[in-house]
Amino acid sequence: MISKPQAPPPSMILDTNTSRTFQTPEKRNGHSPTTVELKPNVDAPTVKRSRWGWLITLGFLAGAGAAGWYYQAAWLPRVMGMLSSGGPPAKPPARPIPVVTAVVKKRNMDLFLNGLGTVTALKTVTMRSRVEGELINIAFAEGQMVHEGQLIAEIDTRPFMVQRDQAAGQLARDKATLDIANLNLNRLNKLLASKAVNQQMVDEQVALVKQTEGMIKSDDAMIASAELQLTYCKIVAPVTGRIGLRLVDVGNYVRANDPNGLAVITQLEPIALVFTIPQDDIPRVQKRMREGHVLTVDAYDRDFQFKIATGVLKAIDNQVDPTTGTLKLKAQFDKNDNVLFPNQFVNTRLLVDTRRNAVVVPSAAVQRGPSSTFVYLVKPDETVDLQNVVIGPTEGAETCIESGLSPGDIVVTDGIDKLQPKSKITTREKKAGEGKGEKEKGKGESSPSDTAPSNPAGAQRGKKPAAEQLDQITPDSIQAAKADEPGKPETPATPNSEKGKPDAPKSGGSTERSKETP
Repeated sequence: MISKPQAPPPSMILDTNTSRTFQTPEKRNGHSPTTVELKPNVDAPTVKRSRWGWLITLGFLAGAGAAGWYYQAAWLPRVMGMLSSGGPPAKPPARPIPVVTAVVKKRNMDLFLNGLGTVTALKTVTMRSRVEGELINIAFAEGQMVHEGQLIAEIDTRPFMVQRDQAAGQLARDKATLDIANLNLNRLNKLLASKAVNQQMVDEQVALVKQTEGMIKSDDAMIASAELQLTYCKIVAPVTGRIGLRLVDVGNYVRANDPNGLAVITQLEPIALVFTIPQDDIPRVQKRMREGHVLTVDAYDRDFQFKIATGVLKAIDNQVDPTTGTLKLKAQFDKNDNVLFPNQFVNTRLLVDTRRNAVVVPSAAVQRGPSSTFVYLVKPDETVDLQNVVIGPTEGAETCIESGLSPGDIVVTDGIDKLQPKSKITTREKKAGEGKGEKEKGKGESSPSDTAPSNPAGAQRGKKPAAEQLDQITPDSIQAAKADEPGKPETPATPNSEKGKPDAPKSGGSTERSKETP
């Protein structure tokens, strides 16, 4: 009697895509072994094996093989060294770090205060006419340097000449009146002696004489006024300086005290400069001035690259600007070659002190750590060591060192980010000099290919360092190494194999063999 087929245990894996027959292994629970036939599941999808996995695997292996062949110059010397010496190659020494160095110097160091200033003219004159009249002459060129007393412009003098002549005629008339009054006074005095006239008539004649004398003085003043007006008709320069653009042309009617004026003259030598310094630096400047020192002021251009002129400090303002916290100072430049112009903005440097015999290093060499300030000091064996220093004032790109360094020491100024104590260094100047020397030496010598063929295989047999072997490994050297192995025939080198051309037949050799050689 056949019993119902039992379900397979969970550990059994059934393949529903194929028809297979399974038999129970033993009799269980009194039942005899039964045979179970499993039929495929028609509804399950058929899974096909993909070929893309094989293609990707083959491509990866091919790429790895090509990369290994391309970079064989990097790994082949190490493998050969391990095979020849029986162990891994020695670790190459650390490469020196290229840096830029500077020598510590001992010299005087000037300390400056920098500021921004405005050039101010000591004298600025607007040329105005004192009389009214027609402008008949302009005696200057725009932008010209004029001197004190030089003629600038002329105004028509004819009206003032008429006034002068009129005053002269009035004077002559009053003088004649005075003469007659004096004669009458003499006659009255004689008649008064004989009692022919009374005293009143004599007194009236005396008053008339004095009145006429007063009129004569008034006429003299009118003549002097007319002469002065004629003088004002010629306008001259009151100071020496540069005259600007003219504001009135010839032919215009000029009025006295015109606010616009004819032109403006500005004195350029000497000239002043007003600049500011921080209020914290006022004691330093006052101390130097109380000691009687003459403080030098330099005027620079906008980029602080070109020095325009040099002057001296003349005055200090009496109050600090509360909005900016700065104090105004005034300097004077006696000789500046007329390069400073009024209202010009310049950078200023005030020399306030000079450090004598100071130890000076470039500011780039000074590094600031969490607990101290230090520099990298170069040792005689071309290694560096960390040296703590105490810095003083800094001026521009230089720093004064109070303690920690001596004149003649060498410090690192560039390439510091890669340095550590005891690091090996090489200066860029030295490296550049060696490269230049090798280049010049190579020009005077013939190339190795012109003198004797290279022997990289022999170099490998000499067990040179791995770095040197790496430079000498080439495809030709690999082929030569294979030719030197025992039991293998020597394959001739083909220098033209890369170009795909056959070798030229050698003298005494076979032509057919040269054709067979690729």
